[in-house]
Amino acid sequence: MSGFSGVWLSAREPADLRARNTAVRKAFLDHLERRAKARGDAPLVILDLGAGTGATMRALHPHLRFATSWRLAEHDPALLALAREMAERDGLAAEVVAADLAPGLSAELLSGIDAVTTSAFLDLVSAGWIDRLARTLARRALPFLAMLTYDGRQSLAPEHPFDETVHAALRTHQGRDKGFGPALGPGAHAHATATFRAQGYRTHEGAADWQALPGETDFLKMLVGGWAEAARDRGAADTALADWLALRQAQVGRRELAAHVGHRDLAALPPA
Repeated sequence: MSGFSGVWLSAREPADLRARNTAVRKAFLDHLERRAKARGDAPLVILDLGAGTGATMRALHPHLRFATSWRLAEHDPALLALAREMAERDGLAAEVVAADLAPGLSAELLSGIDAVTTSAFLDLVSAGWIDRLARTLARRALPFLAMLTYDGRQSLAPEHPFDETVHAALRTHQGRDKGFGPALGPGAHAHATATFRAQGYRTHEGAADWQALPGETDFLKMLVGGWAEAARDRGAADTALADWLALRQAQVGRRELAAHVGHRDLAALPPA
């Protein structure tokens, strides 16, 4: 699976950082710290799925109170190269691996792993893929942290009558097969939470909403442009959509537009 450019991932990273749920993150890292103390001096190895440029690693690194190394799994060659470059730039211990995650997680990918993370990924996959993931991690008693899973809520300020047409088209667009079977889109967080609980995991979850600020013009232009592209793909009226996009892009340029997008974070922790 590919299709997310490094430019887009870089533009959204500040909003991602603000959005990540601190209580969910703390529950996950407290669990890992107990593992680390039991382990001794050896670093914990964290596998990040659909790692992109390594944003999950960068988001968690300042909050780690124990030694870690990372295995960043990504399919897109351009993002793999950026992930390696940025890990070296930041002096972070990371093994960057090319991995096709569509069939699930291989034994080789999971070898030596102590925990699994992902960001903005679960809404791209199918119910069956999440079910297989939960069973795979449960067999190894691996903790899991899924951040920034889209939940279907979104709004722009100021509002516009055509917004709901665009948003309805986007929600439909989210269900397309992105290489993992029909995507769950806004239903992914609830499905993952229920699935891990059925495997005996304790779950901690909470809101992790984007708040795109008027000054974040590059991010907002790409965000509303992406929404318009999805609406066009779903058959929205061309003239009305073009007028809406022109207005929204002009508002971005004047720093008059802000956006809110709903996400959820989930920490799934195996039985003690």
